[in-house]
Amino acid sequence: MTAVQGERLILVRHAMPAVDPAVPSEHWALAWDSRVAARLLRLHVSHPAYYVASTEPKAAQTMQEIAGAQRVVTDDALAEVHRPHFWFSDEEYRSAALAYASGGCPDGWEPHSAVISRFDAAMVRHAADAASQGRTLVVGTHGLAPTVWMASRYQIADPAVFWSELRFPDIVEIDLVQEEVRCVTH
Repeated sequence: MTAVQGERLILVRHAMPAVDPAVPSEHWALAWDSRVAARLLRLHVSHPAYYVASTEPKAAQTMQEIAGAQRVVTDDALAEVHRPHFWFSDEEYRSAALAYASGGCPDGWEPHSAVISRFDAAMVRHAADAASQGRTLVVGTHGLAPTVWMASRYQIADPAVFWSELRFPDIVEIDLVQEEVRCVTH
């Protein structure tokens, strides 16, 4: 794998979306009160930064709340794991997602290798752009895709536990020199 440039990068899991069972999750926007929660994450981000987000509304909106007036680049490669659209109960989704984070792949879900490949290419590309500008890379994304990617590059004892402990929103900082991953906001 190509090295991710820079000293550190920040991954932001999106704030809580307004859940609508009739709409695929990749189209959910932030709930109004979640915008405030996202805005509070500004306190944990050094400015200026290079902001990039998944094209999914909940991630892009979370990142825009953090970035304020600064530009946010969007990149489809930072999207959540692609999976079929049908309504899961919270329990059913959690069970399937935990299985996925543990290395399983429920029927119709994007293979881990595809997630790692697309996510890694985006991280390498945007980290190089951020480094060339002397900025910290701040990535607005999701839970499963970045967990699978981080587990492929860094020491995460149990990816399923790591994923299950992420909050809406949350910040994960990766020390690229020491290759250490830590959650900042919990």
